Amino acid sequence: MPDRLPIEDCLEAVMAAVEAERPVILRAPPGAGKTTGVPPALIDSKCLPAGRVILLQPRRIAARAAAHRLSRLAGEPVGATYGYHVRFDRKVSSHTKVVAMTTGILLRRLTSDPLLEDVGCVILDEFHERSLELDLALGMLHRVRTTLRPELRLVVMSATLDTQPVERLMPDAVVVESQGRAFDVEIRYDESLSRRSSTRDGIAQSVADRVPDALRSSDGDVLVFLPGVGEIHRTADLIQGIARKQSLQVCKLYGDLSPADQDAVLAPSDQRKMVLATNVAETSITIPGITCVVDTGLARVMRYDTSVGIPSLRLQPISKASADQRAGRAGRTAPGVCFRLWPPALHRSRPDHTAAEISQADLSSALLMLASWGERQVFDFPWVTAPTEHAVQAAIRLLVQLGAIDASLAVTALGDEMNRLPVHPRLSRLLLAAKQFGCVEQAAVAAALLSERDPFERSAGSDAHHEGIQSDLIQRVMRIQRHADGTPDPGIHPAGAKQIRRVAQTLGKTLRESSHHTGVDDSIPTEQAITRSLLAAFPDRLAKRRAPGSASGVMVGGRGVKLDRASSVRSAELFVCVSVDGKGEESLVRLASATEEAWLPDELMESKRECFFHPSLKAVVARDRRYFLDLLISESTAQCNSDDQTTELLCRHAKPQLDSILPGKDKSLQSFLARWRFLTQQSADSPLPMTVDQALESVLQDLCHNRTSFNELSRAPWLDHLKGLLSYEQSQWFDQQAPESMRVPSGNRIRLDYPPGKPPTLAVRIQELYGWEKTPRIADGSVPLQLHLLGPNRRPQQITDDLESFWKTTYIEVRKELKRRYAKHHWPDDPATAVATANGLKPRR
Repeated sequence: MPDRLPIEDCLEAVMAAVEAERPVILRAPPGAGKTTGVPPALIDSKCLPAGRVILLQPRRIAARAAAHRLSRLAGEPVGATYGYHVRFDRKVSSHTKVVAMTTGILLRRLTSDPLLEDVGCVILDEFHERSLELDLALGMLHRVRTTLRPELRLVVMSATLDTQPVERLMPDAVVVESQGRAFDVEIRYDESLSRRSSTRDGIAQSVADRVPDALRSSDGDVLVFLPGVGEIHRTADLIQGIARKQSLQVCKLYGDLSPADQDAVLAPSDQRKMVLATNVAETSITIPGITCVVDTGLARVMRYDTSVGIPSLRLQPISKASADQRAGRAGRTAPGVCFRLWPPALHRSRPDHTAAEISQADLSSALLMLASWGERQVFDFPWVTAPTEHAVQAAIRLLVQLGAIDASLAVTALGDEMNRLPVHPRLSRLLLAAKQFGCVEQAAVAAALLSERDPFERSAGSDAHHEGIQSDLIQRVMRIQRHADGTPDPGIHPAGAKQIRRVAQTLGKTLRESSHHTGVDDSIPTEQAITRSLLAAFPDRLAKRRAPGSASGVMVGGRGVKLDRASSVRSAELFVCVSVDGKGEESLVRLASATEEAWLPDELMESKRECFFHPSLKAVVARDRRYFLDLLISESTAQCNSDDQTTELLCRHAKPQLDSILPGKDKSLQSFLARWRFLTQQSADSPLPMTVDQALESVLQDLCHNRTSFNELSRAPWLDHLKGLLSYEQSQWFDQQAPESMRVPSGNRIRLDYPPGKPPTLAVRIQELYGWEKTPRIADGSVPLQLHLLGPNRRPQQITDDLESFWKTTYIEVRKELKRRYAKHHWPDDPATAVATANGLKPRR
């Protein structure tokens, strides 16, 4: 009999809640026995309605392990009472009562069978991981339970105490907590990894350096947490020597491990074990006999990769909660020790918990799933943690561009087919297009290259231009295929290429099994077929070269891009930016593929006549333009469809530049405007209908009719239109209060100047004012003119607004000076009574 599980102490509370048709939130640390204790208790309790129990697991390896463990405890083969269903592998019979399955399998079943009629209970295990798929599954199950099947039982199991988001979603849930069972674990910090780069070799070497200490620290087995398969293989190579010397069995544990190899890791052994594992061993898999843990503190997690527009695995530090769970693996059966390959200060700066994936994920897969399920109101969906508006809109925009949903957010027939493929919508669109164009094998390799770790050396040169292929990605596809055929390529990592081929084979198999049957157009050359498939998957990444020979371009959305210097896209005007580095003023295009205008899908093209203001021409022009989404593809000269549109555009752009548009050489116009400004500033009860600026705006609107440029506006009859705004009475008042000119004693009529913010000015030769005793006034006599008294040379000799005082005082000095220089001119002793002369000379007797 196996040891009593800590979870058994709270199973009665779980069963009571299930029998009361209430959801259960079960909090229990790793090793408490949640996965192996709860399912048998449920099927033995008779508290469930008819139907199977689905045990939801976030990983294939965990689902298989759970089914094997439960079957072994029941003394039955897998597929009897307990079975599993994962991608490409299923062991279930008509007698199976509990099916361990991955989240993706359940989600796709929900879209085809929303009621889950043969299911009585769903257990969501490892919910603390908060993957987007788990959040989506719980939301969909909660919706089914609350609207269609109230008898459906839900049990959410988490290894951490942070279950408040789930409690908010299901306020009627019963929270049950198990204390678990653990021995003390000594934590030893080590700075060796922090001193090395986080490369595959650097991580593996740090672990290898710590292995001797780990083996000396305890007599039990050792569990090493590494971020990925590459680091696992590299570490295994580095510790071969010490493993042989100490008869150490080195085991590898990761998600894609075969069931047989997985069983070998979990099975008891006479040899001491060192298990090199990814984070699947953190909570999903319990390995007996572990008393020492070596933790790199790193994990590869799925995050949205902006460079290629799809999720990919990113290396990042784990949270404090994850570190505690890893360390706890050393204390399941006896006191243990955990070596953390990072310093205490760095540990304190780590987040307390792993953030929910939805807070930083691309939502296009999730929203396509919901659309296929019939959900159009995204924010009405019962999210555990609501996504941001920005993330939702970005996902909707992409799905519409891919043709997966329509404008009403309803799924299309194509979207249904895309949802059946267990890959990101971009890749499913790529593969379905490739099936149509007859290039599935090459497209599958391309999809693998985009979604997996890059197998190419960064320093290795491209050979695409030697083959005349203007596609960096197609060139890489061909290199992978040649490498598979045995052609040596020093620029390719063999292990990386093997992984690419394996994923490509899986994708090809999945596509061939899909129900998407369309006519295959195998007349298209392979290069064109792949490029058109890429264009279908990356419509928002189409770019147009700014000028022939330039490496710069502009992408859909207006983003500036620049082709990598090594790119094979040498001359094509249009190209797909498959991989983009967003740093710098212009995003660097790492991988591009040339395309042609004739290949652009009609459904994303739009032709329209656009009327706009051309800043260089300073005119309204029209163009017939063809767009791909919002990227301008081609244009030709045209005429604006509407004079109203032309008028509005010209008026809007002319208004802030009126000073430069008004004809500056038209003195009558400038004088009229100045007089108007003077009167509106001078008289509070002015009868004028508006201010100068209002008058100009009113006239501008009229003058823009049947005109298209600033040049035409400058030649327009501004003065006539401005005068037309005034009635006869207003015009009479205007001329009386602010005359354009004034007749002086000499008989000449001289224009008045109305400078802004200054008194009105009359510039006149002194001899023409003889006979005037006082300064003339305007505006009902309220404003004296400022007189600029000029000499015979027409230069100012005196500026005054008091002519009477000037005659009596200053004139004497001015007369003395000017009479000596201009003896022929008239300089009377009493200017106030003298006769003015038009030419300034002495009058004839």
